[in-house]
Amino acid sequence: MTNQELRLSVGASPAQRTWAVVVGVFIAAVAAAFVVLPLVAGGVLGRLSGPGDPFSSYEEARDVPPGMLPPALRDADGGADHAGLSPFIGLCGLPFVLLSIYLVLRVLRTAAWLEGSHVRVRGAFRTRDVDLATARIDAASLSYGEPADDFPAGRQRTPAIIATDHEDGRRVTIALQGMGLSSLPPSELRALADAITTGRPVDGRDGDAHAVARQLRRLAEHPQLG
Repeated sequence: MTNQELRLSVGASPAQRTWAVVVGVFIAAVAAAFVVLPLVAGGVLGRLSGPGDPFSSYEEARDVPPGMLPPALRDADGGADHAGLSPFIGLCGLPFVLLSIYLVLRVLRTAAWLEGSHVRVRGAFRTRDVDLATARIDAASLSYGEPADDFPAGRQRTPAIIATDHEDGRRVTIALQGMGLSSLPPSELRALADAITTGRPVDGRDGDAHAVARQLRRLAEHPQLG
């Protein structure tokens, strides 16, 4: 194991990042238009229909029989209700704007670095650091068949390992897929395995961590199993 900082090959490839930005910006723009349109539509429609009305308000036409009033003044109460609801209808698009921004930031910012036994993982908004040598290591389906195994159903693949700090419960997820690759490069898989097993007892509650490390080394030896 080396103490030199190693950037892991996690995250999206340049082509995937470009595609995510284009799609995310498009969805955010459409959703933003949905939010803004109801806010301005009422004023625009009022300006378009206002000059054709002989009265600007019901106060100016209170002595005129209701049947002779323009439809806009006859339905004044209903129009007010719709005008009040329009901004709230537009707010339905706000979650899509926020979700699009989050997804774009996640694609662009996701990264991970390994320094000694510490791994630092950056997400859309924050960065977390966990010591792999002392954390609980989980890999739900991290097992691979032998190279001669002809039964795909007997092979299980896990795209990530999860490291959880025992003291404060801080958790990081380390993807086992590289940028445009089916798995991380062998050197990075070995570095992760070494970081996990550094100073760990070989039995007790650390047995699962050693099992994950063995699977990582096995995947590094046989990349085609990923």
